[in-house]
Amino acid sequence: MNLVNNERVERIRALLIHALAPSQIEVRDDSHLHAGHAGAASGGGHYHVTVVSERFEGQRLVMRHRLVYDAVQGMMHTDIHALAITAHAPSELS
Repeated sequence: MNLVNNERVERIRALLIHALAPSQIEVRDDSHLHAGHAGAASGGGHYHVTVVSERFEGQRLVMRHRLVYDAVQGMMHTDIHALAITAHAPSELS
């Protein structure tokens, strides 16, 4: 992972921690899997996040995704071209 992508991963992680106070979080840069893709040419990366947060309790999947997208909104369309999301409430992992 290059320096720019590493900084993006850390920024995504920080934004999600601030917004969702997750008990578990993983941010993975999958940009290398999309080399040559039209979106990759724009400079935006492809990322996958896995987040476990109390904020997701009782929330439908679409609302969980909205909470994640809201947290990283400032990076969408500039630093992030595509974002895959896995979002769980802690009670779902028991």
